[in-house]
Parts: sequence; C-alpha cells; structure tokens
Amino acid sequence: MGLSSVSGAVSVPPQGRRTGVAAHPPGPAPADEPAEERPGDGPPDPPRPHVVELRLSAFAGHRRAVFPLGPCTFLAGPSGSGKTTALRAYEALAGLAGGRTVGEAFPDPAACVPERARPDAQRRRGFRIGCTADGPEGPVRLDVAVQAEPELRIVGERLTAGGVVLLETALRDPGQRSVQAAWHTAGQTPVTRAPLPDDRLGTALLPLRVAGTTDGQRRVLAAAEQLVVALRSVFACDPAPERMRAEVPVGSGRLLGGCDNLADVLWRTRSECTRRHARLVAAARAGCTGPVTDVAAELLPDGTVRALLDRGDGVRTALGRLGYGELRYLALSLVLLTGPGVLEVDPVREVPAALQTLGVLADGLDRGLDPVQRSELTGLAARMGARGHIRLVGSVSDPSGLAETDGVTVVHLKA
Repeated sequence: MGLSSVSGAVSVPPQGRRTGVAAHPPGPAPADEPAEERPGDGPPDPPRPHVVELRLSAFAGHRRAVFPLGPCTFLAGPSGSGKTTALRAYEALAGLAGGRTVGEAFPDPAACVPERARPDAQRRRGFRIGCTADGPEGPVRLDVAVQAEPELRIVGERLTAGGVVLLETALRDPGQRSVQAAWHTAGQTPVTRAPLPDDRLGTALLPLRVAGTTDGQRRVLAAAEQLVVALRSVFACDPAPERMRAEVPVGSGRLLGGCDNLADVLWRTRSECTRRHARLVAAARAGCTGPVTDVAAELLPDGTVRALLDRGDGVRTALGRLGYGELRYLALSLVLLTGPGVLEVDPVREVPAALQTLGVLADGLDRGLDPVQRSELTGLAARMGARGHIRLVGSVSDPSGLAETDGVTVVHLKA
C-alpha cells in the first residue's frame, strides 16, 4: 500500500452553476458578517485543539499507514484501498475520547484485525491505531493497542508530548479486567501508578484520577484535555437521498448522520441564523439546476415538515423532486455551514465553543455529484476550514482537480 500527500497551492474561485453567478462573489465580507468569521481580519483566535495525523499501525488492511490531516483533507483511491476503514478508525477514536467503551467504539472488532495477523501463544490477536492532536500544548500523540480476540479490551495506551511519556498503560494480568497505568508526576514521586479499566480510554479518564498538584500532573492534564477536545466533536455523515425525500415530523432540529431529517433542520435554522442561511441559499443557487431564491421549509397540517426550493417566480419545488446528487450536495453544504449546535454530535460542554473544532467525516463525499457540485463543495469546505471552526476529512473516488484548491490536502491510497 502506497501513501502520499499533496497540498494544493492555487485558489480556484467558485462559479455559479447554471446562471454564471458566483456563489461567493469576490470583495469584502458582507456587512452582517462578524469580524471573527473573516479569515485574516482582526486578532487571531486562540489555537483550537485539532487532529493533524491519523495512524493505522495495524488496522484491517492498513499497515504502518500515516495520514496527514489538514483543515480540508480528502482520502482518494480505488475501491478496496481502505478509505472507509480510515474514516471508521477516526470515528472510533473519537468515540473512545468521548467516553464510549471499546465495544461501543468497535462493534465488529474482528474486522479491524489485519487479515494475515497470526495469534500468539495465548490465541490473542488485535490491532493498533493512534493520532496526533495539535494545540496550545503543542503536538500530543496517542497510540492505542486493542486486543480483539479472545476478549475485546484495551491492552496498551501511550500519551506523549515533547518527547515525554505522560501516560502509559499495559496489561499485566490477563485474568484481571484492568490495565496497569503510570502517569507523569515530576514531583517527589516521578511516576504515579494505579489500575485503570481495560474497556475505556485511559486518557479520557485522567481528569478523574490526576490531582493536578504538581507541574508534571498539570502537564498531563493539559495534554489529555487537548487530545480529548480535539477528538470529541466529530460528526460522521453520509447523506442518503432516498430517506431525505419524504416529509418528516418536527423534532429536535439536530441533523442526523444520514441527513434523513433535513427538512426539520431547515425549519429550525432558516429563522435562527439568517447569515448562514443566506450562504446555504447561495450554495443551492450554485449547485442546483434552475433558479433558486430561497431554501425554505413549511409546516404541513399533519404536523410534518417539508423542504422546498423557492424558484422566485411563484414556483416552489419540493426537495423530494430533486436529483440524487442535488440532495447530497445540499445536505453536505448544510453540514459545513452549521455547527455542533445543529448537528447530532457530543461536544465538550465544559469547554467554550470558541476553543473547539468540529470534525466532519464524510465517506464517499463525491458520490453522485457532478463536477460543478464537487468543485463548489470543495471550495466551501476549504473556506470553512480556513476559519478554524470546522475540519473536514472525506473520501473521494476521483481526486482530479481537488489539490488545485488552496487549503486542500489530498492523501492518495493504493489498494
């Protein structure tokens, strides 16, 4: 398996699809757009923890694979090259950081074991994954070893920063449902040792176990917090147009991963944020056939909600009449233009939103999209990534032209 990354350096302005009108015309930002949302305008935001590298040391079909992750990253390669597998590994790490058990994070652990991995003398087989998160503490590295057979458990974990091992766990007694953990103290006792459960990520448990009374302990807590915050707010989405066409009941207004409830979310967001809604309308105008003056939602007598495109001449087209690619394009545009409050994610509530970054995982992002829709969506993802609020990792089957957009990283995989 070969792996390489290419970073684009040429900015390609988005073009209007059928009308020739740019989705985002050149010039200064609109007057109603706050300064903190304008890249390069005003004082910089504090550094937000974010994942900059995913490592699959031994995971399914990947061996010693390293994926550099920028603000907007596309994994490209033929079927069977492991694009979906990489995204699932990222999502699993996010689940562990959010407090899920190893069984919840890896519902099919046997599929994660490399096919040719041989069991040891105790019939044990497993896999190894990890990531690096950058932020105020500098790069913080996490590596996790998981035993899949005969019992699912975390058998090893290492958290490092600046060349110092801040946390290390190991399975000492297979008969116990715990691992022996040692974390950096740097006081009179250089290392503190204690057992931790073998079904959860030790890094996520450290705030409950470390007092923070020494400089070393505070360093451990800061690194663990950075790693957890970088991973926690992840939204994995794969819009399913066949489930987006029907009217939906009024619900929470939080978008599901399959975007089934797109109409309900539009019913909520259209009135809550006119600026972001105007951007969604501009995106729809650029990527949907025919004129578009609004993306609306209406409440029907039976209590359900229907989404529509307002054509501006008295004609309103129900989203159910749109094509497969148009629906996926609209749903993905909405994801990139909203945030944790609108998406079905579990943000770190004890950390201010200004210090968090939303990670969007989009498998098969270009599925069903025509070249113009793909170009528009790529440009939107790059612009949102430049602001630091959202980081996208998506898989595509055709990477042609993607690296030409400034701020886009393309990682090529080979089967």
